[in-house]
Amino acid sequence: MSGKCDVCGKTPGYGHNVSHSARKTNRMWMPNIQHKMIQLKGDTAPVRRNICTQCLRTLQKDRV
Repeated sequence: MSGKCDVCGKTPGYGHNVSHSARKTNRMWMPNIQHKMIQLKGDTAPVRRNICTQCLRTLQKDRV
């Protein structure tokens, strides 16, 4: 699955896991990317896009 949202461009975030002893190990926060058929403004027909769930919620809110 793609790690980037086609609508907002959201990509993985990087940081550290910090243990009780303050040792730091690398980690990633992956965006929740879904494959959905959506119709954006300017598109004539629905197209399959990789879209994050926050963008899906925003698109759903705009439709109402």
